[in-house]
Amino acid sequence: MVMGQNVLVVGSGGREHALSWKLACSPLVDAVYTAPGNGGTACNVPIAVDQLEDLAKYAKKHNCFTVVGPEAPLAAGISETFARYDLPLFGPTQAAARLEYSKVWAKDFMSRNGIQTARYRTFTDPDAALQSADMFGYPVAIKADGLAAGKGVVVCDTYKQAGQAIQDMMVDARFGAAGQQIVIEEGLQGAEMSYIAICDGDTLVPMVTSQDYKRIYDKDRGPNTGGMGACSPAEFVDDALVERIHRDVMERTVLSMKREGNPFVGFLYAGIMIQDGEPYVLEYNVRMGDPECQPIMLRMKSDLYKYLRAASSGTLDTMPPVRWHPDPSVCVVLASRGYPGHYTTGQTITLPDNIRAGAQIFHAGTKRQDGIVLSDGGRVLGVTALGDTIPDAAQNAYDIVNSVQWDKKYCRTDIGSDRARTDT
Repeated sequence: MVMGQNVLVVGSGGREHALSWKLACSPLVDAVYTAPGNGGTACNVPIAVDQLEDLAKYAKKHNCFTVVGPEAPLAAGISETFARYDLPLFGPTQAAARLEYSKVWAKDFMSRNGIQTARYRTFTDPDAALQSADMFGYPVAIKADGLAAGKGVVVCDTYKQAGQAIQDMMVDARFGAAGQQIVIEEGLQGAEMSYIAICDGDTLVPMVTSQDYKRIYDKDRGPNTGGMGACSPAEFVDDALVERIHRDVMERTVLSMKREGNPFVGFLYAGIMIQDGEPYVLEYNVRMGDPECQPIMLRMKSDLYKYLRAASSGTLDTMPPVRWHPDPSVCVVLASRGYPGHYTTGQTITLPDNIRAGAQIFHAGTKRQDGIVLSDGGRVLGVTALGDTIPDAAQNAYDIVNSVQWDKKYCRTDIGSDRARTDT
């Protein structure tokens, strides 16, 4: 391993704070920079995630190994930019990132490679889409093809709702170019989990399982968000099913990507719906989940940097299994009231002076101004805690949540509860 290594984490959310925090724990890392970072990250660099050349020049100047948090710079080709500068980076190529930034491409990829997913059709014409909206019955999922910050999927229970979703995406361009093409797929019903692994193009190192809560309101009601909380593990998935997902979804995905000429290096994330005991891939992400990253990083005992560096050099097969804290963890997202719609920023946030051992407050939409922490986004903080059980971890997190104050604070009250999730 390279000694005296600096690390650059690209991004500004709770995921990036969690990654920066965990990478800074490595004795092999001298300094962790975050670009552009937030009010919780220590060494912020004022370079936006879409300024690829500037990021590469900074990494070159400061001898950085780079870890990419969000999907947008991966879709824009940050891996290729860094390759031109002969810089090490953990993240997939632009071609491999199509697994996330084109839902049409991903669905077709699954279809031709025998990876189980919901029945679907794709459309570029809104009238044709509307005429076929009820072809699978209801519920049905309407998905924008491109990136939409986690909000481009609408689950519709009626023809009227489907028509409105098609209108929003394809006619009114709610998500811009991302909605010019859509996927209509049968609505699966069951329990959803996240399966994430570190990949080097050949080898997979799995993370512990996790489960996120996408809807804004308790009991999974209301519109989708980027995520209102997460827990690890996903307790409803037994070892046999985990092994099946690893073999039939993750390994098959990596093998197929390599066979098609797009070897995948990075965090590979499969959103899985378990319906009648069968795993179906809902979507791929080509980066660590947010907020799943927060509870996963809190449970990880091994040195994250070693695994990411090995993946970037194609030597994951030489690494031992990851060591995990046996206790489960829960992350509760504190958001600005009004999110995912209109919300107010610039609210002063009061944080507790001390928090319990086995807990962290990860910043997302925050900034510091004259030593004061201000809200600066929709999802603001991710309060994350360990516990003997998931309900215990949730209680530990909510105890901290209650000590965080600002005028427009909002959170779900049921993260980690068995009653939190309904069929989706």
